[in-house]
Amino acid sequence: MTTENQSLTIEFILIGFTDHPVLKILLFLVFVAIYLITMVGNLGLVALIFMERRLHTPMYIFLGNLAFMDSCCSCAITPKMLENFFSKDRSISLYECMAQFYFLCLAETADCFILAAMAYDRYVAICSPLQYHTKMSKKLCIKMAIGTFIASNLHSMIHVGLLLRLTFCKSNQIDHFFCDILPLYRLSCTDPYINELMIYIFSMPIQIFTIAIVLVSYICILFTIFNMKSKEGRGKAFSTCASHFLSVSIFYICLLMYIRPFEEGEKDIPVAIFYTIVIPLLNPFIYSLRNKEVISVLKKLMKNYNIPK
Repeated sequence: MTTENQSLTIEFILIGFTDHPVLKILLFLVFVAIYLITMVGNLGLVALIFMERRLHTPMYIFLGNLAFMDSCCSCAITPKMLENFFSKDRSISLYECMAQFYFLCLAETADCFILAAMAYDRYVAICSPLQYHTKMSKKLCIKMAIGTFIASNLHSMIHVGLLLRLTFCKSNQIDHFFCDILPLYRLSCTDPYINELMIYIFSMPIQIFTIAIVLVSYICILFTIFNMKSKEGRGKAFSTCASHFLSVSIFYICLLMYIRPFEEGEKDIPVAIFYTIVIPLLNPFIYSLRNKEVISVLKKLMKNYNIPK
């Protein structure tokens, strides 16, 4: 392997999961099924929200963006992983590697902002219901969605740009199933101090800011719910934010496990699988199965197109 980062011939080897023939086939079939369900679920949800006018509300605008970003995350990771199950060399070029990390970083950063926006939306809906349409106008939601996309793009571009300043000469084997930032730091002959500093300067404030919005929103929501006199009102309020609370809890627990410092050589593949592959699979089900509006729209579409239940 050439030692110059500018060379177009630099390639990495993604070690992946296993070399056992039977396990490879089993894992391939499992991940193909997960990928297909994820793409159908997320893109189907995006299409449903786009097509149905009564779903053009703040919560569903954010949900559509979340589903789109989850499909981007799945597209960034899974196709190359599936290819490598039967590839002889399991190679990925430097620029393919950078593209993979860029789209992963974009999707996960956007998810943080979108989940925070959804938490604020639930806070306004439960704590200030009479001012909901004033505080959460469609125009504001679109501006927030555009701002999320711009900020996530800039964040991803900064980290990819800094990765391109590194030279890789120690080894070309990445002990992972995708191009993650920490394994790339380990392969670098250039000191990644600046890269790590930029993570603390840019990534940590994003995490702290979005987690703070979620926590403050849910603390206010809980106070409001506990002060409600009606049991029916409490039940309705809980059901309004239950799906989002479950989704955001899973996301941030996995995120904190995923970004925690770990010793060199330690493999975090199980957490990475859950964070990058399983969460995008779960979100459409979390938000759809208990959502009466989504189920109602689905039934209406099935009836219109004569699709058997």
